[in-house]
Formats: sequence, C-alpha cells, structure tokens
Amino acid sequence: MPASKKAEQPNLPSSTVAEPAAIYVHWPFCLKKCPYCDFNSHVRETVSHKSWREALLGEIETTAAHFPNLTAKSIFFGGGTPSLMEPETVAAVIESVIHHWAPASDIEITLEANPSSVEARRFQGYRNAGVNRLSVGIQSLNDKALKFLGRLHSAEEALQALNVARDNFDRVSFDLIYALPGQTLDEWRTELTEALRFGSSHLSLYQLTIEEGTAFYHQFQRGKFSLPDEDLAVALFDMTQELTAAAGLPAYETSNHAAPGEQSQHNMTYWQGDAYVGIGPGAHGRYPGTRQGEAFAHAQIKRPEDWLSAVVSRGTGLETLELITAEDRAVEAILTGLRLTEGIDLDIWQQKFRQKFGSVVDKSALDALQTSGHIIYTGNRLALTAKGRPLLNFILGKLVA
Repeated sequence: MPASKKAEQPNLPSSTVAEPAAIYVHWPFCLKKCPYCDFNSHVRETVSHKSWREALLGEIETTAAHFPNLTAKSIFFGGGTPSLMEPETVAAVIESVIHHWAPASDIEITLEANPSSVEARRFQGYRNAGVNRLSVGIQSLNDKALKFLGRLHSAEEALQALNVARDNFDRVSFDLIYALPGQTLDEWRTELTEALRFGSSHLSLYQLTIEEGTAFYHQFQRGKFSLPDEDLAVALFDMTQELTAAAGLPAYETSNHAAPGEQSQHNMTYWQGDAYVGIGPGAHGRYPGTRQGEAFAHAQIKRPEDWLSAVVSRGTGLETLELITAEDRAVEAILTGLRLTEGIDLDIWQQKFRQKFGSVVDKSALDALQTSGHIIYTGNRLALTAKGRPLLNFILGKLVA
C-alpha cells in the first residue's frame, strides 16, 4: 500500500464537498477501567461537565466551519461511558450538530450506556435530548463472567437496565463478550439463548481478544488465564451464527447481528468506507478530500485534559492530519467491507474511489480463495463465504499485500 502523504501542519483543511457523514462524539470518562479495554477511557474523581460541554460544542463549530456541506447521517456518543454525561450536554451536542450540518431525515442518534441503576435512570433524559437508539454494554448475563470482566453491575442489574431501555427507546442494542476462559459451548448456548429471548433488534457479540497495554494483556502474558483453543473458538462462532439466524438476527458484520433494517447505520459508515467526523479526545475521522476518492484522516489529542486545553486555545483538539490517497482509501474499503456479510458492491466501490479492482488485490490469492470456497467474486460483488468469515484476518492478509 502506498504511503499516505502527511500534512505539514496539524491545521484543519477545508472542503465544500457535499457528502453524508457519520458524527462520532467521544466521552472519555469511566467509573472504572475494565481489564480488557484498550479504548481511550479514563477514571477521574471530578469532571467539569460545563467545561466539557462547551469544548465539545466548540470543536463541532470549528470543524463545521471548515466542512460546512456535510449531511449528518448519524450521531454516535461513544466512550468511555457516555451514560455518565448529563442529558443536557447530550441535548446541546445534538442541537449543535444538526444546526451546523443538515440532518438526514432518518438520522440515527446512538448513545452507549452502562447498566448501573444510576445510569439507567438517565435513559428518559437521553430520549428527551434526542437520542433514538441505545447501545447497552451488558458484556455478560453471568455473574461469574461479569466479575472476571471487571464490570460493576450484576446480571440482574443488566436485565433491569435493558427493561428500562426498552421502555424508553424503540431501538435497543446490547453487547456480549464470549469465548471467555473456561467457557463451554453449553454455557454460551444458555447465555445467548437468554439474550435472544429479550427481543432486541440488534446484538453485538464479540469473542474476547487480548489487546496490548490492557490489564488482561499483562495477566495473559503471565499465564493467569488462557483462552479457548482455535477449534473451540470456531465452534463458538459457528453456534453464534446459527442461534442468531434462527432468532431472526443474522450476522450482517463479523460481530454484529440485526433484524432486517436494524443495522447500525453509524457503523456501516465505517465499514463501507464513507466519511465520518471525530469529535472529542482521541477521536478519529475521515473528512472528505477536495478530489474524488481522497480523504483527510484526522486524530484528536488523546489525553482528555490536553484535548480540552487545545480546544479552549484554538478551537480544536486536532493532533494529526494525513491526506489519504484514493488508492489507499480503496484498499481500506476492502479491508473493512469484507467484514460485512453482504460484502462489497464493486460498482459503487469503483465509482467512489476511481480505482481498478485488479490493481489493489493479489489476483493469484483471489483465485485461490475462490477455488477453496472462502470468497465469492462475481465481478461486481466481493464477499466472504460462511466458510471464510471465521478466517477474516487471515484472508485479508492474503488478499491485500
């Protein structure tokens, strides 16, 4: 892949391109750092909500001045723990986004929440603020597993929070982590079956991965626990696909399952290689470029206090900026698009990036993957087969040099 051209100064560029974009807003604070988490999340004794509200609004205003013609197709409050935000802050951010960027008629506005009782009482406030989709970080319906994962809630509290969420939102998603140390097929079947009975229209189901720099990483390196072997991990994945499909929530992405029409439109933006804007500490984005297929990749200052100071002094917490060529974006869109069950519409891909498919993939690897039954390539569509989906990372390594 050709190297991206680095911008000389981390100043915001400008573009009058009219393009739909997903708006990501990062709230970096948590009550406790989970041992598996490598996100930009921090524990602080006190947080000035007024200062953070003003800073988030300031960065939105500065960004919109440089990219005025975007359409906000979605807003996503991620973290950290966004359900620690005051509802009035959420309302102010939503109001600012739709003031500066014309909202799509069916704009999706998601907030991630933790299921503690204190945060659950805020759910009505978030609905009144304009949130229309809630994503609840359950992680497990088993108390022993929750303790291992370092969560602050019990399985009973999780179910209570889901009921409160369902009372307040038409669209509710929740996360579960599986393939935990010692977890059997029967245990996961029981837990997933209980989750599916809740009737949510969307589930995010992740196998536990050990990320460098986390508490789990150091414990794993010292042999404190082990993960399921490859055969069991594949069996757990396969059973997950079978149970969710039978319940009407088939996988539309490697780890995400939804009823028809209930896919996360915000996350689809990432996977389909479209524009997105990152607001808040450590947030990343892809602004539209000034030429067809190009984009400006940006990353905001990661440490919350440093980001806050930068926004106060210059209106943005921008730290790095790169010009991503159309060819590099085309490759990115293959890497992310193959996560989707439907795969990649190559006609749209070519129109968007102005690239020839044969120039960015290894043709011999593609032929071999077709012959082995891991990939479907019809000329205008590229997708993994059911056989290929559990081997996504391996296949991407072969397909894109």
